[in-house]
Amino acid sequence: MAEQETKGQVRFSQAFPARVDEIVGRTGTRGEAIQVRCKILDGRDKNKTIRRNVKGPVQIGDILMLRETEIEAQALNRAGRGSS
Repeated sequence: MAEQETKGQVRFSQAFPARVDEIVGRTGTRGEAIQVRCKILDGRDKNKTIRRNVKGPVQIGDILMLRETEIEAQALNRAGRGSS
């Protein structure tokens, strides 16, 4: 009987909400990801603003659910290839 109770159970990892404040630009080899600056709304890093890469459509004011809030994406460099 105990096996039937846990059979349909779904487990979700903990996530923290973050609001998109600024769209920095496109990144990735084909521009498939969008780099955004977002403000974390809850959790240990509440009110911290970090840079993240997002895949898919996103606009200012959207809420992202982040699994972790410690790792920040590298800044986009506007120099391009072959420049020093």
